[in-house]
Amino acid sequence: MAIDYDGRRFRPVGTDEHEAARQAVYHQRDDLLWGEFSGGDARRGTLTGTVAEDGGLDFVYGVVLTDGRVVAGSCRSVPEVLDDGRIRLTETWQRYGKHAASGVSYLEELPGAQAGPGPHAHGPGPSDSADPGSTGSAPAPAPGASTGENTP
Repeated sequence: MAIDYDGRRFRPVGTDEHEAARQAVYHQRDDLLWGEFSGGDARRGTLTGTVAEDGGLDFVYGVVLTDGRVVAGSCRSVPEVLDDGRIRLTETWQRYGKHAASGVSYLEELPGAQAGPGPHAHGPGPSDSADPGSTGSAPAPAPGASTGENTP
């Protein structure tokens, strides 16, 4: 299933109010994926990884929380196309370090939320040394990188 994630915005579903307030925006160039998220208890988070031919995502993430904690982990996301054409991601994640945990969470694409291209919407070019996680787009709340016991 070929999915272009560039500019798509997602939010966690079935989570507490702090996580539900997060939003994420994804960017893609070829098989390279990166994104930003914020909102709720996430001050700022980023993710970087790859998109498989089947549309699955493998990425690592890091987030600074409003309480000052820094959380990092990895995630495998499996896409499902909903009846209305939006994408739902089932995320199997694990968090590293002293806040280690693992679990499954869900993200759904926001309706009509395809973001307009920012300065790096298609990724850094050959002469562009910009960090893939640093785009001109405003930070969007986090993918399922949750900080609760049952979410990343």
